[in-house]
Amino acid sequence: MYLTVKDLEKLQEQLPDYRMELVNGEIIVMSPSGYESDEVAIRMAAKLFNWVDARRLGRVTGSSAGFTLPNSDTRVPDVSFVQAERLRRSPRSFAELAPDLMVEVKSPTDSLTKLREKIDEFLSLGTRVGILINPEQRWVEIRRSGKEPITLRDGDVLTVSDLLPGWEVLVNDLWSPEFD
Repeated sequence: MYLTVKDLEKLQEQLPDYRMELVNGEIIVMSPSGYESDEVAIRMAAKLFNWVDARRLGRVTGSSAGFTLPNSDTRVPDVSFVQAERLRRSPRSFAELAPDLMVEVKSPTDSLTKLREKIDEFLSLGTRVGILINPEQRWVEIRRSGKEPITLRDGDVLTVSDLLPGWEVLVNDLWSPEFD
């Protein structure tokens, strides 16, 4: 049985506490992320949101905002950015486009291969930049369609100058701090 976005919306109404995606006509229930990976995703979203919002450049969302992609899948990145000229108003349901930037943060149960495949799917459908963050090993991978990935580590500066000129974040600033 091939399921649709309408089926996903109905199921989400019945089970609002579960994050779900629609991939190739199948609904996938996503497992909760670990505490650290969610904190890193929030830190990334906050750094992106604060910079984007102050300049009114577009919309930044977290892991509850879904995108119905051009291939009819409905996917949910951990963090996403859509330029203002592409999304003038926030839709009530899923945005029907691929975000300009999407971020996935590896949780303890995630497979790096599957996360890279998800990012590459977004890139093939119009996303300009995909970022994979691995808090366990403290690296960030920037992916673009048709280009080799760039890996950054502590001490490096994360930039996306082709999409967000002037925005930069120290990779070290993405990790959860330790309190004494």
